[in-house]
Amino acid sequence: MEYKFRLVSLILIDSIIVLFSIYLSHVFLNPFNAQINAFVVASSIILLVTHHLLSYIFHLYKRVWKYANIDEIIGLCKVITTSVALTALFQIFVFRDLYERALFLTWILHIVLLCGVRLFWRYWQLLKEQREVESTSVKRRALILGAGNTGRSIVNQLQAESTILNPIVFLDDNPNLKNLELNGVPVVGGLEEIESVVEHYRINHIIIAMPSLKGEKLGNLITTAKKYTNNVQILPSYLDFATGNIQYTKIRDVSIEDLLGREPVVLNNESISLKIKGKKILVTGAGGSIGSELCRQIIKFEPHELILLDHSEYNIYKITSELSKNLYETKIITEVMSIENRERIMITMKKHKPDVVFHAAAYKHVPLMEENVYSAVSTNIFGTKNVADAADEANVSNFVLISTDKAVNPTNVMGMTKRIAELIINEKNNVSNTKYSSVRFGNVLGSSGSVVPLFKEQISRGGPVTVTHPEMTRYFMTIPEAAQLVIQAASFSDGGETFVLDMGEPVKITDLAKQLIKLSGFDEKDIEIEFTGIRDGEKLYEELCYEYEDTYRIVHPKINAFYNEQYIADINVKLEGYLELNSAKLAVLLNVIMSNLESNKLKI
Repeated sequence: MEYKFRLVSLILIDSIIVLFSIYLSHVFLNPFNAQINAFVVASSIILLVTHHLLSYIFHLYKRVWKYANIDEIIGLCKVITTSVALTALFQIFVFRDLYERALFLTWILHIVLLCGVRLFWRYWQLLKEQREVESTSVKRRALILGAGNTGRSIVNQLQAESTILNPIVFLDDNPNLKNLELNGVPVVGGLEEIESVVEHYRINHIIIAMPSLKGEKLGNLITTAKKYTNNVQILPSYLDFATGNIQYTKIRDVSIEDLLGREPVVLNNESISLKIKGKKILVTGAGGSIGSELCRQIIKFEPHELILLDHSEYNIYKITSELSKNLYETKIITEVMSIENRERIMITMKKHKPDVVFHAAAYKHVPLMEENVYSAVSTNIFGTKNVADAADEANVSNFVLISTDKAVNPTNVMGMTKRIAELIINEKNNVSNTKYSSVRFGNVLGSSGSVVPLFKEQISRGGPVTVTHPEMTRYFMTIPEAAQLVIQAASFSDGGETFVLDMGEPVKITDLAKQLIKLSGFDEKDIEIEFTGIRDGEKLYEELCYEYEDTYRIVHPKINAFYNEQYIADINVKLEGYLELNSAKLAVLLNVIMSNLESNKLKI
């Protein structure tokens, strides 16, 4: 329906109701002697004009009756009350008289009829749409967990739209809401009653509408809901809730991140802004999982320039295309090169002269690096030294190495190379004006080469899901959480620290596999878990710090800063103390390092 035609139609309908209300009030008050005189006609014109004028000013004619709600009613009541009040003033000042009884009755009739016709239209449209949906699909009977503002908003939208979800009942732990109805949907009890409610009301869909619920409590609630139906969905983030950006279309399926129950990160934005806002920031490995997320988080703090460096043309293209859509004035610069090219790294660093460098470029896949020792050493050790030296030459203010828990007492090539990278950074901090630090954390969910994408692929093929050992445990956090905490740690760096992120409790890989199977709508009878045995270089568990790293301070609720007393200047002498590899790979590794030491390429 075109806007002009719709506007004329609404004005015509309201005019009929307004005039009919005036006439009806006079007939009701004077059933045997109702007279339509000049006083009544003039009052009617004023009432009609003020009603339309106020309705237009307050945009009542732009509102869709199909979505009429309490706000619509309140707005309409304000317009009616104001127009009646203005008509009363007109009667007093022009005719020196006041038909207060007629005006009061007219006011009541206006509210009843004008509000009534809108609500009638809304429910007639809803009934029509519901019949259309029911004729084409089977509606899901939905239980809404949380009867607060979010839950009510979602129910209101579900009722107003043609969806397959039919909100049946609420559950909420607020005892004051029990036995009440919100938007026509009853609140029947607390969250502990999920089982009985699902059975009694034949629920086959659950929506968790509690955006403030996080961490272990959310994980437990999801696990409980999943026992009774595979159709469990969750509302958006707490940020969406806080900004009022709540839409039923944003309801999403539960993810493994929700089940792990990681608490949201609260950043010290002031300290981060001091380090980043208006500065030049360079990120190596900018196209990787961690590097690209670092770029997404960094740009929010409005650096003057963000330099993206990566050896993969495609990865750089992807992240650059994404960041170019941002609303900030940050200049984005790309550099496609390998950090193994020492000369090019030196030239690039001097050309851009960044204030802060985040070094995320590295090979990280443990089994692959067991078979590609030279590449691991060349990139993770010598590449790191190239970037660190270049930062020193370019007088960079801060240099942050992205490290890993596998660098603690390493038993594999990847972990060992990252440990040596940490040692290079520690020593570099002693001889340079640049402040060097490392940030150490465990596995990140969903990163390239991580276990979660592998499990999802195996589940999609019908299994089996392969786990190396029943007791294998790992620390996990989300990619955004890791990136945010890395940036936060950098803002606290005075040089020489090894920042260790709070990874929470370690998670059994077997439990992770079971949860993913359930999230995918299967159970262990459908998808088997197969144990394949520990691979070369793997440990049953990971550690986050060395025994001698006992001097530390808490710089953030989720970040500890360790200060190493044992700096290792002579890698040639001390190396074997940090290796527990089999003799063949150890020999290859030592040979690569020794040859470079002799040519002075690894001199610190």
